[in-house]
Amino acid sequence: MNRNLALLLSLLITLLCGCTLAPEYTRPESPVPPDWPTGPAYSDIQAAPGAPTVPQLKWREFFTDGRLQEVIETALLHNRDLRLVALNVEKVRALYDIQRAELFPSVNVAGSGSKQRVPADLSSSGKSMTAEQYGVNLGITSWEIDFFGRIRSLRDQALQEYLATEQARRSAQISLVSAVAQAYLTLAADRGNLKLARDTLESQRAAYALIQRRYDVGLATELDLRRAQTQFDAARGDLARFTQMTAQGLNALNLLAGSPVPEELLPIDLGSVAHSRDISPGLTSEVLLNRPDIMAAEHRLKGASASIGAARAAFLPRLSLTTTVGTASAELSGLFGDGSATWSFVPQIAVPIFDARTWAALRVTKAEQQIILTQYEKAIQTAFREVADVLAVHGTIDQQVSAQQSLVNAVAETYRLSDMRYTKGIDSYLSVLDAQRSLYSSRQGLISLNLAKRVSQVRLYTVLGGGD
Repeated sequence: MNRNLALLLSLLITLLCGCTLAPEYTRPESPVPPDWPTGPAYSDIQAAPGAPTVPQLKWREFFTDGRLQEVIETALLHNRDLRLVALNVEKVRALYDIQRAELFPSVNVAGSGSKQRVPADLSSSGKSMTAEQYGVNLGITSWEIDFFGRIRSLRDQALQEYLATEQARRSAQISLVSAVAQAYLTLAADRGNLKLARDTLESQRAAYALIQRRYDVGLATELDLRRAQTQFDAARGDLARFTQMTAQGLNALNLLAGSPVPEELLPIDLGSVAHSRDISPGLTSEVLLNRPDIMAAEHRLKGASASIGAARAAFLPRLSLTTTVGTASAELSGLFGDGSATWSFVPQIAVPIFDARTWAALRVTKAEQQIILTQYEKAIQTAFREVADVLAVHGTIDQQVSAQQSLVNAVAETYRLSDMRYTKGIDSYLSVLDAQRSLYSSRQGLISLNLAKRVSQVRLYTVLGGGD
């Protein structure tokens, strides 16, 4: 019995020290330039000296507006898409635990008992008899000893899939935080446009009423009256349009948050939302390797290498073991008596001779590795393009906002002068209408550019990898 235990211990040591046939993993070269793009569009990307990089910032530190932080917290707790991703992580973790358990034997205890009548012509004594047998066994059934690392390779593949899924959860969380922030800022801009449309409508209503009175006393032409009416009707239409957009924006924000957002947490306009912190993209594009989606792709690439090891091991012999120790007796009372001990030791080896499927399976795993390698490289290239696009916006948006603000100021002064000239009878009402339209359009453009500036800051934080 001691010799059998020693043999079993030796097999366990062999299992733990067995070889693996998986190729050694080496991180591929990055298929993008090491430095961020340069040129006129990127002149301001390092304009904030001392600004932290994304890995140094949690999202609560990046978004400084307290109301927005509360909305994001609500979304992280109640968003159903994020909940599904988290549940998928739990499922893949359980699958990994199942695969890892294949390395260890399943030990079972089984009790049995039988009682049967044996007729005289079948009995060894020539007389009918009643035969009884009872037994209790503790044993291992068909445990594959992973000498060539097949099961360990499958375990490693399952582990990498779990790690990739965990990174996918992080990526989904970062995307959700970004989506909530962008929806919040868009709602703020829509509310600002709604306020602008409401103020413009009141202004046009007053102007229309004034022209109506002037027309009634013969101081204005019907053409002036109809022109004033067109502006008034256009303002009514814009008010209805922005009312609709504001309602739809709130619906989108509520969906992302997973529950209705209280009115006290909603923004009044863009100016009421505190600016996010300035961040730096870092000195090189190596920061992209810390993005969750790229880390997930790399984990899958490592898992593909492990799958090759499992496919290679399929060409080699498989060793399995069935062994039991226990007790047996013809009487229940003697089941644990002296001399009732039993044991069995049944090792088995299966040597593959020919199976065309194993060669095909190996080719499949190698092709899958190349597919995943290509996907990994494409993920890095896509990430580089996303960051470069955001940096191009980030490097030029301040100039656009400044120019648009100057345009608004100039058009506002043009409108004031045109209205003054019309009131004095020096100019026609057409110049006033043109100035009004230009002023309204330029103010909408300024709101859009301010929104683009705020969103580009959020996008930069997101495409650089965000933070938990």
